Amino acid sequence: MLAYAIRRVCIAAVLVWIIATLVFLAIRLVPGDPAELLLSQGGIAPDPASVAELRDKLGLDVPILQQYVSYLTGLLHGNLGASLLDDHPVAAEIALRLPRTLELIAAAALLAIAFGLPAGTLAALRAGGAADRVLSGTAGIALSIPVFVVGTIAILVFAQKLRWVPAGGYVPLGRDPLQHFLVLAMPAGTIALGLAAVIFRMTRSSVLEVLGRDYVRAARARGIAPARIVLHHVLRNALIPVVTVVGLHLGSLLGGTVLVEYVFNWPGLSGYLVRAVEQRDYPEVTGIVLVISILFVLLNLLVDLLYAVLDPRVRHA
Repeated sequence: MLAYAIRRVCIAAVLVWIIATLVFLAIRLVPGDPAELLLSQGGIAPDPASVAELRDKLGLDVPILQQYVSYLTGLLHGNLGASLLDDHPVAAEIALRLPRTLELIAAAALLAIAFGLPAGTLAALRAGGAADRVLSGTAGIALSIPVFVVGTIAILVFAQKLRWVPAGGYVPLGRDPLQHFLVLAMPAGTIALGLAAVIFRMTRSSVLEVLGRDYVRAARARGIAPARIVLHHVLRNALIPVVTVVGLHLGSLLGGTVLVEYVFNWPGLSGYLVRAVEQRDYPEVTGIVLVISILFVLLNLLVDLLYAVLDPRVRHA
């Protein structure tokens, strides 16, 4: 297990280095002067003095190898550059907003797993029955509704009509824990709805497949209790594809919560990325993209390690 973990960590480290290099080269390989392109507005050539100042600020006036070394050195020290608009450190702004997005995704994932996994297992055990048909139909509806529609309906029903929760915004956990979780409930539930439907479908399909295997039939023939068969023989083997799906969807949510954060006015990382793109703030955009990409690699590393826990054969692959 240790050798497998070390191997996966080394692969993840190489991927992080490749991503950092691609982010570094993204603007420098574009034809023309990057500083001039960033300052161009409506096809009007920018002032040469402004271009020279921006080139100096971005470190584009030194050889590219020196730029690359300085870039990697800065990353190792947690330096992602400063905003072109207000000179605010990008790393500080990301450090402020990233926990909010991660909290939103984590809460949505917990809700989705709590509903999707048991429902998918129940539907597989009652395949073809009324429970299976109802749950499968509900999952199909949940998958077909866009997330911004779900969010808008949630605000209309739970915030404006029933007045159970606030319509949006953000309240720090340290200031008012109850209000914090009330504000978190609707955006997390909005994301969880579609993710739960995906988990439900994958769980149902995977459990159905495992139920037909020989070792499950043998366990039944030995008289093992049905609940023990499901928990110890079926779910353990059925969870591997479910873990894959959850890992991939959580990775996509790192940059895909834009609409939810916008609808609920949640000050997370995705909204920060949209603002940075609109303002053409290159250090902010590259810093956010780099952080999201690294988190995606780390999430996949976690999924790989979970594979090894769920299926010992993976450790020797």
